[in-house]
Amino acid sequence: MSQPDGALPAAHPSTPEAAITAAALPDPVGELTAPTHLKFEQYLPGDVLGGASPTPRLSWEIPTAPAGWSATDAEVELTRTDPAGNPLGSPQTLPLATADGVLADWPAAALASRERVVVRVRVTGSVAVAASATTPATAVPATTGWSEPAVYEAGLLDAADWQALPVGPAWPENPDSDRRPPRVRHEFRVDRPVVSARAYVSAHGLIRAELDGGRVGADELVPGWTVYGQRLVARTYDVTGQLLDASPAGDGVGTHALGAQLADGWYRGHIGFDGGYRNLYGDDVAAIIQVELTHADGSRSTVATGPEWRAGAGEILFTGLYDGETVDARLTTPGWSAPGFDDDAWSLVAVGDSDAERLIMPVDAPVRAQETLLPVAVTVQERRAMRIGEAEIETSPERALIDFGQNISGRLRIRVAGPAGTTITLRHAEVLEHGQLGTRPLRGATATDRYTLAGDGVEEWEPAFTIHGFRYADVSGWPGGAAAAKRDIEAGAITAVVVHTSMERLGAFECSDARVNRLHENSRWSMRDNFVALPTDCPQRDERLGWTGDIQAFAPTAAFHYGCTGLLSSWLADLAIEQQAHGTVPWYVPVIPGGLWTPPRPAAVWGDAATVVPWELFRATGDRDLLAQQYDSAKAWVDLVDSLAADDHVWDSGMQLGDWLDPSAPPDNPMQAMTEPHLVATAFFAQSARIVARWAQVLGNEEDATHYAALAEAIGEGFRARFTDGAGRMTSDTQTAYALAITFDLTGSEGNRKVAGNRLAELVEASGGHVSTGFAGTPVLTGALSATGHADAAYRLLLTTTCPSWLYTVTMGATTTWERWDSMLPDGSINPGDMTSFNHYALGAVAAWLQRSVAGMAPAAPGYRVIEVAPAPGGGLTHAESVHRTPYGWAASSWRLVDEDGHEITSQAAATGQGRLEVDVVVPVGARARITLPGHEDEEPLELPHGRHHLVA
Repeated sequence: MSQPDGALPAAHPSTPEAAITAAALPDPVGELTAPTHLKFEQYLPGDVLGGASPTPRLSWEIPTAPAGWSATDAEVELTRTDPAGNPLGSPQTLPLATADGVLADWPAAALASRERVVVRVRVTGSVAVAASATTPATAVPATTGWSEPAVYEAGLLDAADWQALPVGPAWPENPDSDRRPPRVRHEFRVDRPVVSARAYVSAHGLIRAELDGGRVGADELVPGWTVYGQRLVARTYDVTGQLLDASPAGDGVGTHALGAQLADGWYRGHIGFDGGYRNLYGDDVAAIIQVELTHADGSRSTVATGPEWRAGAGEILFTGLYDGETVDARLTTPGWSAPGFDDDAWSLVAVGDSDAERLIMPVDAPVRAQETLLPVAVTVQERRAMRIGEAEIETSPERALIDFGQNISGRLRIRVAGPAGTTITLRHAEVLEHGQLGTRPLRGATATDRYTLAGDGVEEWEPAFTIHGFRYADVSGWPGGAAAAKRDIEAGAITAVVVHTSMERLGAFECSDARVNRLHENSRWSMRDNFVALPTDCPQRDERLGWTGDIQAFAPTAAFHYGCTGLLSSWLADLAIEQQAHGTVPWYVPVIPGGLWTPPRPAAVWGDAATVVPWELFRATGDRDLLAQQYDSAKAWVDLVDSLAADDHVWDSGMQLGDWLDPSAPPDNPMQAMTEPHLVATAFFAQSARIVARWAQVLGNEEDATHYAALAEAIGEGFRARFTDGAGRMTSDTQTAYALAITFDLTGSEGNRKVAGNRLAELVEASGGHVSTGFAGTPVLTGALSATGHADAAYRLLLTTTCPSWLYTVTMGATTTWERWDSMLPDGSINPGDMTSFNHYALGAVAAWLQRSVAGMAPAAPGYRVIEVAPAPGGGLTHAESVHRTPYGWAASSWRLVDEDGHEITSQAAATGQGRLEVDVVVPVGARARITLPGHEDEEPLELPHGRHHLVA
């Protein structure tokens, strides 16, 4: 089973995300440096291949600049090249309309399909020089050097660019059963030298393309999940090196082969709850591949999927997103995607109609393997059996149980050697119950992978087309038994691979309480695990849908943790499509059938994703184009609710989920909340109307701005008449009711607001410091307390450790955010309800309060051009910091409480109000900070320019 020396090959290295701290940030005041972090649109920084926009906007950062320097002008140098990177002419230098480095408009002619341009940016500014006795005040100009170049290559932007047709197996299949994943392949001849090659890849289902025996790219779950009928994403890959390396002369001339392993995926696979559904977008599975070769003579040739391709099967017997993957390595056919493979036994392909009209380039980064985790513990579980008469029935085989220490989305990678025909079974779960995998919360998702060994030495395998939500896994069937499995696993034979959409990490939070830090990390990990091609509710059970209510609650937190505007803008485009098709913002996007949820119906909190998510992304990034893209969707939502509301503008009709999953909701009825659902609905109606009014103002639509502002005021009046006593008390005397009224500015007067804040604090005290809110109230609860002078009550909620509370989950060992406050009961058993996910990000929205109020940093103007710094120490914390990469660069708010000697005090001393507050602020070049320190709330905020600043309260 092992190599001669007894050791398996070294594990793939783990590459965790780097730590982000305020202390490690450079001082933005210094010599004037060239722009860095050059970005196109909302893609990851750096080069873009297959871009979706013909006029990509540009962003950059100035890392350091002299004190007082401010940008006044910017210019871009554009060098158009051929696909191989050879310049097609002299560089062109053009002025940019804006100089602040945030999404500057493209200044040149629109790019055509495939057009490639190398971009550099430089910025001119001035430093004010004060007057002296002999010279007047003046402004001294200073220009940066050029940035490092970045390349933008447009994708296929026109339907006419596509020649590829969908090709898949032509053999008969039963559409109502599991189908074996097919492969397709094709050989082609290149007759003249190649200087560049691009592969454009999409599929009906999921695809992993290969060229000359090697994988094309490293993307997973391609093409992701969109509303396939209207938007089918194609990813672009530079395959020049692969093609040239496979040719005898290194020039590409010769015979080559393309291949693609296909899988059902979301397109026709078994997905959805209530037993699930198949064939939601079609009953076929097909590859769409177009390889374009640019030759040394300047000509271009195309190889594309079509009728001459062949179809066969490989070692994958079954794969499903929920149920896992089954592979028999004895059926492996080496070289199937390389030239010279004998495919005479393969069949002709079925050829579908062109998808050219719906094929699009992506606006987001792909799903990829992000890092690997080694086990933190491995234990042996003995075989279990029972006797019935003379017969013995095995109830549980001998297994090795693995704890990876972190709940993730991903899968296992194994390295093993053993006899041919040995089948290893891998099961996954988020938690343990009674020492065994807690699989009941998975509902219908089997989450089981099986690998049958070929028996030809050390074999390495990782599933290709499935993904699981898990912290724990158990392994049975390992050669030599569970004891051997434990030994090998501890030596690195099994690792967990974290898989999600590639996103740039933007934010970090840290404070003196390790439990609170873990809470914040749980929020961040739940985002990672659920941002897999779209923002899902959970990564583990038979659901994994793009629930609108969840991301509505979490959007401010998401925009702090990671650069997610590309992914969310793609998802929002699908939201608008589904909204138009169904006449309302659906419960989840894309829409699939689902019992209670079919057909979609208008409901607050969920439908308000149409307004809240784009607006919060705009606040975080300054992306005005996203507002323009989604404006009609946002208006349509508010107008729909306006048509459904009563004459007094109260939304008192229809099915409302209200404060979904508040702690009082019984396991079998999550919408049975303490707060009147129509109060919640009307509050969100008012908030969405107000957002659209501000939105219209940003876009310059004054008529709409006036209309929706007046509508918001009218809704507020109806809200107060129906749901308050007119003096600040709510008809629903609940934490959620008061928190919504305060946060959405519905109290009507400062006096009423004060009454509402006092009552909210009283309810927190009466609850013993326990949270009493669900999906609607939780994101705004602590912020409402802080905003009304009750930060002490907010801290009490934060630091309570008994259920229901945020830290209860931490004390129970959570490494991600739970769906329910009591997904796991204090005795270690799983909540008996049907919805007991241990990886739902919605209730982790409290992280936004940690970042903005506890550490004290928030956007005061879109894109953090003005940074609000207002730390609020409390709860016995002795220090806290929030660090965020704004569109201008890194910013931070960091505070600590110190004694007379400058040493950090103890938590006990902090809890009694001792200590001097010291605050450090980092402001990036191009932004400014507005500082309000405790005890100075009634004073004008202190404005600070870029640089590092130390303040003492």
